[in-house]
Amino acid sequence: MRTDFNFYEKNSMRKIQKICVIGLGYIGLPTAALLANRGYEIHGVDIDQRTVDIINRGEIHIVEPELDTFVQSAVNSRKLKADTQPAAADVFIIAVPTPFHEGFVPNVDYVSAATLAIVPYIKPGNIVILESTSPVGTTDMVADLLSGQGIDVSTIYIAHCPERVLPGKIMKELVENDRIVGGTTPEATHITAAFYRDFVQGEVLETDAKTAEMAKLTENSYRDTNIAFANELSILCDKFAINVWELIRLANRHPRVNILQPGAGVGGHCIAVDPWFIVHKGGKDAKLIRTAREVNNYKTEWTIEKIKNAALTFANTHGRPAKVACMGLAFKPDIDDLRESPALHITKRLVKEGLEILAVEPNISSYEGLNLVDHNEAVTAADIVVFLVAHKEFKGLNVGNKLDFCGVVDNN
Repeated sequence: MRTDFNFYEKNSMRKIQKICVIGLGYIGLPTAALLANRGYEIHGVDIDQRTVDIINRGEIHIVEPELDTFVQSAVNSRKLKADTQPAAADVFIIAVPTPFHEGFVPNVDYVSAATLAIVPYIKPGNIVILESTSPVGTTDMVADLLSGQGIDVSTIYIAHCPERVLPGKIMKELVENDRIVGGTTPEATHITAAFYRDFVQGEVLETDAKTAEMAKLTENSYRDTNIAFANELSILCDKFAINVWELIRLANRHPRVNILQPGAGVGGHCIAVDPWFIVHKGGKDAKLIRTAREVNNYKTEWTIEKIKNAALTFANTHGRPAKVACMGLAFKPDIDDLRESPALHITKRLVKEGLEILAVEPNISSYEGLNLVDHNEAVTAADIVVFLVAHKEFKGLNVGNKLDFCGVVDNN
């Protein structure tokens, strides 16, 4: 294979016109909309017909600032079209979920299915990019799957470029953040990096596929470990009758200390999931990363017990069951994303265990099995108000009998 990188970069950029994005969720749709507004012809793919129909109307099925404007513009300009099946393209971007099976075993079934789905459309010179956060070795698995289906992988470019954006700021960070690109060959790395440099203002850093995969897992494991420290502090402070928010505020006045904020656990597809990919692969050598995951999961169960005890105390004192308002269901403030949300898990558990729950989530209109109410109505009607997510709507609320697990009230 030719190794004149300038030749490859010059010619590949000239030829890239159509991009097929597999998966139109929290990463795939913003990426597709951004690229469409950059002038590329985008064929978006999702297995959910409802999602496809919504996008083709120029609307969105998720909450993300500015995304609606990008999608509407892309669809109106006919640069973005959604379908349930892939199509021929110059670049294929796989942005599908990578959850885990029972026992925290990585589940790359969606990646495998997406890879097999594009087989009939691949031609020499194509770029195949895995953006899904994945266990180490998944990009090589993509290459092996394609090869097993008769694709000569020496004629295409396969690489991993993990997303590293913050929900609520995705459209901005897709452009401004640095990106890591790791190919299965040096040529694949260079060609794929050149593609990202066409629309990324941040630095595009080149490495190999396994290092790129591990880099994303490392970033989220680092966050998870630091959150675990804060969550463990909050448990200890509760035992010692210390205000954890004041403690952290004081400790962070040290010039080399920056303790994060505790919560009811850790959620989202990334931080709550990715460390398990390392633990599964690393086994007994992933001691600290495993412990951090266990601490953060325990914090959620600890929170449930605190709420149940408060409800029991109220019932014993007042002779009737307590009405409990669970404030927030999303996994983080001011978004509608419920994936791996500890707040949602807590609320559903409390309902299952027979507590009378008023569920509040300003960013969604309904959720099956839960009685969703307005936050002002919940605060007025509830005997105990439990803050699980620091949504902006909750700041400044004057609440009497409360449990604040996210610092939205006590940390102001």
